[in-house]
Amino acid sequence: MAIDQEKIKHHIRGLIEALGDDPDREGLVETPDRVARMYAEVFEGMNYTNKEIADKFNKTFSLFVEEEDEELERIGDMVIVRDIDIFSYCEHHMALMYDMKVSVAYIPKDRVIGLSKIARIADMCAKRLQLQERIGSDIAEVMQLATECEDVAVLIEGCHSCMTARGIKKPGSKTVTQTLRGRFNTDKSLLLRFMLAMTGNSMPLDLTEEL
Repeated sequence: MAIDQEKIKHHIRGLIEALGDDPDREGLVETPDRVARMYAEVFEGMNYTNKEIADKFNKTFSLFVEEEDEELERIGDMVIVRDIDIFSYCEHHMALMYDMKVSVAYIPKDRVIGLSKIARIADMCAKRLQLQERIGSDIAEVMQLATECEDVAVLIEGCHSCMTARGIKKPGSKTVTQTLRGRFNTDKSLLLRFMLAMTGNSMPLDLTEEL
């Protein structure tokens, strides 16, 4: 269902009135339109299901084609894209979830997905009324659909203005969530390699085999 900008404008005007201000004064007269256009942009992901996002960004390449890209990090058979910047809005307070960094790992079969598509998937999954936990789950599901592989891990670290700017007011606090699918759930050595990669370290293969 497409975002209804006209309805948003109507309700933003009413919200301004409910706050005790005049929606027709100079500084606010165009605010409902600006907010509607902003919402259409920041909530773009609400126009698509996870399956539709996967179909939109499922461009893949043969694993056997040599590809050089400084963003691509291979650790054995694992592909990782780290520190993707995203933001979203908490569905509980419609407050900003900001300074969010997403790292995505997956184990390809015979094909790899384009690196920019991983960042686009993360971005689109965040452009909804969300919970940080669900963003990780949505990214993992879309990655599984787009790559046709089961083994996906998503790590997210972010700040929430509903904690830093209101309520408990604890600036600097961060929330970390981890979503694991396939072998990342069952293979401790694989998970350890992923977590070490998040710190820029690596582990010898003979050591992981002992685990």
